[in-house]
Amino acid sequence: MSLIRAFRGLRPAPGQAGAIAAPPYDVLSSDEARARATGKPWSFLHISKPEIDLPRDTDPYAPAVYAKAAENLRKMLAAGVLVRDDAPCYYAYRLTMGAHVQTGLVAAASVADYDSNRIRKHEFTRPDKEDDRVHQIEALNAQTGPVLLAYPGSATADALIDAIAQGTPAADVTADDGIRHQIWVLTDAARITAITQTFDAMTALYIADGHHRSAAASRVAAARRTPGQEQSAGYFLSVIFPHHQMKIMDYNRVVKDLNGLENSALVTRLAAAFTVEDSAQRVHPAHPGEFGMYLAGRWHKLTIKPDLIPADPVASLDVSLLSEHVLGPLLGIADLRRDKRIDFVGGIRGLAELEKRVDSGEMAVAFALHPTRMDQLMAVADSNNVMPPKSTWFEPKLADGLVSHVLD
Repeated sequence: MSLIRAFRGLRPAPGQAGAIAAPPYDVLSSDEARARATGKPWSFLHISKPEIDLPRDTDPYAPAVYAKAAENLRKMLAAGVLVRDDAPCYYAYRLTMGAHVQTGLVAAASVADYDSNRIRKHEFTRPDKEDDRVHQIEALNAQTGPVLLAYPGSATADALIDAIAQGTPAADVTADDGIRHQIWVLTDAARITAITQTFDAMTALYIADGHHRSAAASRVAAARRTPGQEQSAGYFLSVIFPHHQMKIMDYNRVVKDLNGLENSALVTRLAAAFTVEDSAQRVHPAHPGEFGMYLAGRWHKLTIKPDLIPADPVASLDVSLLSEHVLGPLLGIADLRRDKRIDFVGGIRGLAELEKRVDSGEMAVAFALHPTRMDQLMAVADSNNVMPPKSTWFEPKLADGLVSHVLD
């Protein structure tokens, strides 16, 4: 089995991409999805968030929800707004967010290589979220939410993908958030083979976002596996970008209280691990090891003392350093997954959101972090470790509905 392969994508019919493309299923609440899909009968939210077509008090994990997803998919197929390619293809997917542009490959990635850790992970998964994706895949007999993957630097792969993204795209959609999504289709057999062979030569791919989707695909494949027979369930829908093009934004922290400390006492105690400087302006951390802290209407710049940065790929992350020297010992937050006193703010919202959360009295203190880098993510995955929760916030996000993978 190859690391990746071409597949017969299920895509919007010509002229329908704008009506179908939707935000990823996991970035909207049910109420937000219901509002977004109002007046849009072909929005892919009717498949990815099908509870919007059921009573508001419906449990989003109820069997009726997955049945509704399958019903809505059948309706879109019957109406001809979604069509399937006749032969296996690769697809180029270009995302444009302002000046930032990244171009990747839509492909089916090997479950076997995921299981063997050639497609490498950096996060734990939750069984309930895995179950949700398993039920969705089984109901649809398709994978509709792509896993975001990265490949290490390869000029050959870059050139092969860029060569697809030429001429008029098959889909060109600018979403409500201003992100542009473009899809091109590659049908040429020789070029498909060249791409497959180029990726087969790679040591590893890296999951950036989509750990639950890939884990669910693995479970579905295991349940359907027939010895000696290669099946489409042995591959999962992915979009693979060169690691140097991917954009990770900061993932900031806000905390409800100071664990009994006075403001001045917190600042004083921070000096044991950080150089602390007052700042008359917002602190956007300029490099790893530098943090911004917003407390009582004032910004402070915190710089970790160099001798406190370990060599370990996980412990040296800024999110780990903050937990080790601030959140745990000073603010009493040991479990980032379960402690209700802490919340996380994606960098797409900006530092003004941190000020708003503190100034409103909802939170007592906010910390701005430098974004985790792709090389750090890859080093953690290579070491068979996992990152702390909420370590990465990737932008721009992929859209659902532009290419899906049917399980034959």
